[in-house]
Amino acid sequence: MEYFLQQTINGVTLGAVYALIAIGYTMVYGIIGMINFAHGEIYMIGAFIAVISFSVLGLAGVTWVPLALVIVLIVSMTITGLYGWTVERVAYRPLRGSVRLAPLISAIGMSIFLQNYVQIAQGAKIKPLQPMIRGGVRLMEGEGFSVNVSYLQLIIIAMTIALMAGFTWLIAATSLGRAQRATEQDRVMASLLGVNTDRTISLTFVLGAMLAAVAGVLVTLYYGVVDFYIGFLAGLKAFTAAVLGGIGSLPGAMLGGLLIGLIESYWSAYFSSEYKDVAAFSILVIVLIFRPTGLLGRPEVEKV
Repeated sequence: MEYFLQQTINGVTLGAVYALIAIGYTMVYGIIGMINFAHGEIYMIGAFIAVISFSVLGLAGVTWVPLALVIVLIVSMTITGLYGWTVERVAYRPLRGSVRLAPLISAIGMSIFLQNYVQIAQGAKIKPLQPMIRGGVRLMEGEGFSVNVSYLQLIIIAMTIALMAGFTWLIAATSLGRAQRATEQDRVMASLLGVNTDRTISLTFVLGAMLAAVAGVLVTLYYGVVDFYIGFLAGLKAFTAAVLGGIGSLPGAMLGGLLIGLIESYWSAYFSSEYKDVAAFSILVIVLIFRPTGLLGRPEVEKV
C-alpha cells in the first residue's frame, strides 16, 4: 500500500507537468482548430532559459531560492511568450486561410528549426542544474518502506492547481476569455461583432507558451538536467494527454495529463519502465476506439 501511494504521488507530479503543456495544445486547437506541434520545443526553450537564468543569478550572488525562482519564472515566461507569439506570426497566421495540412507542415518545420537552433546555440550536451529545493515530508511508514513527498513535488502540484484555476477563471470571466470563446465558436462572426480575432489568437499562443515555460522551469528543478531533445517526447506525451482528455477541453487537458502521468508511474513501478511510453499510447488508442472525442471532449459540429 505504501509503495502504491508513493507511485501515486510521483504520477500526480509528472501528470501536473504534462497537464501544463497540454493546455497549450488544447487552447490553440479550441480556437483555430490546428495543432501547434512546435509547442514541445517552446517547453524545451523554457527549460534552457531556466538553466541559464539560475546560472546568471548564481554569479550575481542571488542565493535566496524563493526570489531566484520568482525571477526565473518571470524571465522564462516572458521570453517563451515572445517565442509563442513569433511561432503564431511566422508559422500559422500566413497559412490560416489555407488547407489544414499546410499549417501542420509549417508547425512541424518550426519544431525542427527550434530544436536545431537550440542545439547549435547551446550544444548537444546535457546541461545540469544543482538541486536547489531539498527536503520533504514523510507521510507514512510501513514495513521497510516510507511514503515521502518532497517540497518540490508540493510546489509543482500547488503551482499547477493555482495556474489551472487561474486559467479557468480567465476563460470564464474576463474579456479575453469571452473573445476566445467567441473566436472558437465562429471566428468570422466574432470579427464582425468587433472582436480582434488576430490579437486573440496571438494572445492564446502567448499564454500557452507561458504555461509551457512554467512546466520547463519545474521539470528542470525536478530532474536537474535538460537537453535540446526533451521537448519532442514531452510534447508528444502532452499532446497525447490533450487528445485523451478531449482536445479543445481545458478540464480534459488536466485530466489527460494526470492520467498519462499516473499510467507511466504505475507501469514503471510494477512492470518494465522501458515500456511505459507504449502503455501510455496504448491507453490512448483504446480510449479513442470507444470514445473518439476523448474522455471530456464534445463532438465537433460541422457548420453549414
